[in-house]
Amino acid sequence: MIDTCYLEIGEALRLAYRHRTGRGPTLIFLPGYMSDMEGSKASALDSWAEREGRAMLRFDYSGCGMSDGDFEKQTLAGWRADVLAMIDEVVEGPVVLVGSSMGGWLMLLAALARPQRVAGLVGIAAAPDFTSWGFTAEQKMAILQNGRIEEESPYGEALYVTTRAFWESGETLRLLHSEIPIDCPVRLLHGQADTDVPWMWSLEIMKQVRSADVQGIFVKDGNHRLSRDGDIALLLATVNGLLEAL
Repeated sequence: MIDTCYLEIGEALRLAYRHRTGRGPTLIFLPGYMSDMEGSKASALDSWAEREGRAMLRFDYSGCGMSDGDFEKQTLAGWRADVLAMIDEVVEGPVVLVGSSMGGWLMLLAALARPQRVAGLVGIAAAPDFTSWGFTAEQKMAILQNGRIEEESPYGEALYVTTRAFWESGETLRLLHSEIPIDCPVRLLHGQADTDVPWMWSLEIMKQVRSADVQGIFVKDGNHRLSRDGDIALLLATVNGLLEAL
């Protein structure tokens, strides 16, 4: 087990992370909304990195997991800043970002902000712009009027809370309305039985990203999480293939 370390961000805010040294580029896992670095995909990727002698970084966004902060005060822009802090202050050299769901949005934003550092992207049910397409008109109105909404989780976990601050931040960082000037290799994994992030959004990412080296891999019976043994094996094979090609 890699020890948990903390990066100080601003005043009285620490981000928890685990950094495994090894061959680069360094893999950085970006969790989804209301998730953390202990998720099954992040843990599986870290175990693979250990076996392969690969460098890997896992961390928790502000207000999530073991990091400091109040979850309901966080924004997408703030979490983008967390990702960039990890790239700038914790790891050296090129990185490959592996983003799950909302983490797939953040990986695109980070690649735009650090084009000289980001060598490749792997999205798992990537969900850019979900503040736009992921809510009904009634839900958006409730967010604006009440400052937050709560939704039942389909996975039997805590309620999903979306605040007005997060939603408005997401709306200012939408990407899919025009070309996304990213030129590194991109791999997109998506389950076609995903009821949270429809798989067609991966096709939209493929269309809008400027890079010519963009591949989509679709799992017909795969759900949003893509965390079955076969799904994990596909993720590891995809990451390995990308790293070997760099």
